[in-house]
Amino acid sequence: MNKSILLKNRPKGKPSLSDFEITKIEKPSAKDGEILLETKYISVDPYLRGRMRDEESYIPPFELNKPIESMLVAEVVESNNKNFKTGDFVSGMLKWELFQTHTGENLNKIDTNLAKPSAYLGILGLTGLTAHLALKHIGKPEKGETLVVSGAAGAVGSVAGQIGKIKGCKVIGIAGSDEKIDHIKEKFGYDEGINYKTTKNMQKAIQKNCPDGVDVYFDNVGGEILDAVMMNINRFARIINCGAISIYNEKGMPTGPRLEGIMIKKSALMQGFLVRNHFDEFESSIKELAGWLNEGKLKYDETIVKGFDETPQAFLDLFEGKNTGKMVVEI
Repeated sequence: MNKSILLKNRPKGKPSLSDFEITKIEKPSAKDGEILLETKYISVDPYLRGRMRDEESYIPPFELNKPIESMLVAEVVESNNKNFKTGDFVSGMLKWELFQTHTGENLNKIDTNLAKPSAYLGILGLTGLTAHLALKHIGKPEKGETLVVSGAAGAVGSVAGQIGKIKGCKVIGIAGSDEKIDHIKEKFGYDEGINYKTTKNMQKAIQKNCPDGVDVYFDNVGGEILDAVMMNINRFARIINCGAISIYNEKGMPTGPRLEGIMIKKSALMQGFLVRNHFDEFESSIKELAGWLNEGKLKYDETIVKGFDETPQAFLDLFEGKNTGKMVVEI
């Protein structure tokens, strides 16, 4: 049995299950130079929404009636490639299929003795790398500074906050429930948290929790929360534009406060971040993250959804905030 998940329609606004199609397909065999992969874990991520639009971006859009792809962990079950053997586990950008063949190019072998396989889609995968490298290149947190993280209970945000604590910062997290606020403080060491869903005035809430102002803002959501943080930034603040989940499903271009005056007055830096721009640093970054993980300085959450057919629903659940930490589908 082999299955594939296709993009059936280009969503208008919020995606729905009707935009996906699960089909039965033939199980392939590895040709000379190829490996046959069996999918074990699928990463679902908010950025995939952007690839469902037919527009130019930093990565090509998905094609209609073709398999969706994201980061996967898979096991080599057949090999005609000298660089891989049966039983190897790999991670890489792969199709949403139960079985698929591959040349092995751009796949990374993973060490399942260092961490469980699903960790390579989260804390030791693109989300951990995103948090680490965005702070390294843009945030540059220093001891005694104040770091604010939105989406603080999510896969990237939870790691960003912990790295901020490792660097000696005061760290404030923004999340969408009291349970998530308690969780980021108790498990990830956040100093304070703000529930944006029950807070009437985010600007004042940030001011209250950041009496010395905001030096670094790790933004995963954009929109009105970004606006509120910007009203509280310090001189020479660094703002990381990592995600904008609050506007991903908007049908048009939303407007908001004009931030140019604040940026000039505060001599602030705001920069977009794409982890794929730093591919040459992945190996060294994973080693540092793994070191902190083994020292107990980093902890991580996973929301595991079981079953290949549940992948589209797991993706949709991201936009309802139903995940704590990395959302992963286990096959």
